[in-house]
Formats: sequence, C-alpha cells, structure tokens
Amino acid sequence: MEHAQIRIGVIGVGIIGKQHLDNYSRIEGAQVIAVCDINEREAREAAEKYGVPDVYTDYKELLARDDIDAVDVCLHNNFHAPLTIAALQAGKHVYCEKPIAGSYHDGKWMVDAARESGKMLHIQLGTLYKKETKAAKALIDAGQLGRLFHARSSGFRRRGRPFVDGFGTAHFTRKESAGGGALLDMGVYHIAQMLYLLGNPKLERVTGRLIQEMEMDPQRSAQSGFDVEELALGFVTFQGGVTLDIFEAWAVHLGGVEGSSIIGSRGGIRLPSYHSAEQTSELSYHTTVADMDMDSRIDLNRMDIRWHRMRENEDAYDSSQQHWVAALQGRVSLLPTAEIALSTMLISEGLYLSDAKGREMTADEIAASSKSLAIWI
Repeated sequence: MEHAQIRIGVIGVGIIGKQHLDNYSRIEGAQVIAVCDINEREAREAAEKYGVPDVYTDYKELLARDDIDAVDVCLHNNFHAPLTIAALQAGKHVYCEKPIAGSYHDGKWMVDAARESGKMLHIQLGTLYKKETKAAKALIDAGQLGRLFHARSSGFRRRGRPFVDGFGTAHFTRKESAGGGALLDMGVYHIAQMLYLLGNPKLERVTGRLIQEMEMDPQRSAQSGFDVEELALGFVTFQGGVTLDIFEAWAVHLGGVEGSSIIGSRGGIRLPSYHSAEQTSELSYHTTVADMDMDSRIDLNRMDIRWHRMRENEDAYDSSQQHWVAALQGRVSLLPTAEIALSTMLISEGLYLSDAKGREMTADEIAASSKSLAIWI
C-alpha cells in the first residue's frame, strides 16, 4: 500500500539537521521540499546532497508557503519555542529536537500553542522507539509487573564530557548556550523513557544534586568555560506515590552502572545499560513463578521480526521520524511526546532549582519559578 506524501520543511541544517535529512531520505512518503539556515552555503550544500528543491535563509519565508505540511525544527534549545510557535500559527505541524525548549515555561508555551492551533507537536525522544522500550511497555500493559511503584533512570559515561574529553564543541559545556550538562544532554532521553513506561504520572516534588568534581585537562577546561554538571542525581515523587531516582553521568569513576529499571508488585524490568553508546547488558524480566524467583531474558530481535510480520503499521514505531511521518499520514495516533518532554523538563528544572536552594521543590514551585529563555529571530 502506497503511503501519502508528506511535504516537509527543515529549519536548521547543522549536525542534527543533516541527520534528520538523511533519515527522511529513507522514509516512504517523507518529501523534504525546503530547507532553511542562516548559513546559506551550508543550506545549499545540504539541499544539493539530499535533492531538496528550495533553500531559504529566513524561516518566515519558508513558513509562508502553503504547500508545506510540517516543519522540522533543528536549532538550539532557546530557539525551539519561537520557531515552533510561529510554525504552528502558520498552520504547520511541528517536529522539534529535544529537549522541548530551554525552559519549562517555554515548553508549556509550545504545548499550549499546539493545542490552540489544532496541529500536532512531536518532540524527538529516541529512546521511546528502542526495542527494549517496546518490550517493557508490552510487559507493563499486559499486567506482568502489577502495580508500578518505583523506577530508576540511569545514564553513564566514564569520561565523556563534550569538548573537555576530546569530542564535540564547547557549546555543550556552558550554561549560557546549553542550559545544563549531563542532565539536559543525556538525561532527558532516559527520564522521558521512564515517564513513558510509567504512563507519564503527574509530578509532585523533586530533590536534586548537580556535581562537577572530576579533574579535566586544564587547557580544555579554560577553553570550554565549563560551568555545567557532569553528574546529575535526583529523587522524584509523583502523585499517587510512585517514585523515580535519577543517576546521569558524563563522567564518573566507575566501571559501569546498571541500566534503567522499573519495579512493580508482581515483577520488575531492568533495561540494557550503555557505555559510550555500546550496549553492555540485556533487557531482563524478574518475577516469581510457582513460588520460585525467576530471572529471564527476552529475545528482542525475534520479538521485532514477529511484530513486523504480524502487526499492521509496526514500522511506525521504528524511529522517532518514522513515527512522526506515519502519524501525519493518519496511519497511527501520535504518541504524547510533547507532554512527556514537558514533564521531563519540569523534573529537570526541579533538579537544578533544588540544588540551588538546597531543599526539596514542589511541582508548583518549579513551574512558578520557570522563566522564558526564548530567543526571537
């Protein structure tokens, strides 16, 4: 069956924008018809490589076109809200990179604008489409964990700080440009994954601690202006009593950490752990059978093959962009990625606020303290 053509405009053709263009080139029905970047040379080179007919340096000109169905925003965090809101008001559906925005205030502004416009807002949360996430969700939905009561969000690099450890740019290491360190760079993926599996419960309160203690190369340190956390720790309580603890490390003296986990009254799940993007463990399920403790492994590849054979539109959950295009085509309902990303940002801001004030913060306090960081262009 041939899928409907979705006409897309991509705003921002840096590293992430080029990745998105490459992904779209392999998705049936995704047709990128325009790109925009203030660097015209970069935009034209990307357009030529991916066969995109039109190039702009002013996003307003791109948004003025009535033949574009959706816009993909691939800019830095504080540009997300202005560009997204302008696109929604121009009648376009919007895909936006993570985190949802530079602050909870701006993220809520985006979610409200999407609701008012009647258009879809999708946030790039890649962990939702991993095989282990889909298997965990299936076990939870089938009641195999019983009543969920605690989760752990974990991420690990041993010495993996951007720039100061030899890769990436100093943009990631300064509050003024990145907003935060390990928590906003990596943690949002893992926290969002846990929120999705927990059913995105409503936040009640947060305690957080942000740390930078490990030594770094003096020259790189001076060049980077490093003023963000390399380790984020937190404890979160949701309404109804479900809890979540957070351990997110760019750099820490350990040989590894366990993967994220969820436990319930009937069983528990431990997700794979990763070290520098290399998987170091498997998904495991833990329960009791006939009054015996059972630890089991799931063959994710066989699961994936069977589900693609047996389930209609299973390809719509293979990646964030495939899901986005399938939702625009009307083949599946869009997952609540904007709402999950907004909850993730509320938790993240809560950790920073708690660390600064030295006490636990309520959801209402965090929301009330959040300010706009939006940069309008």
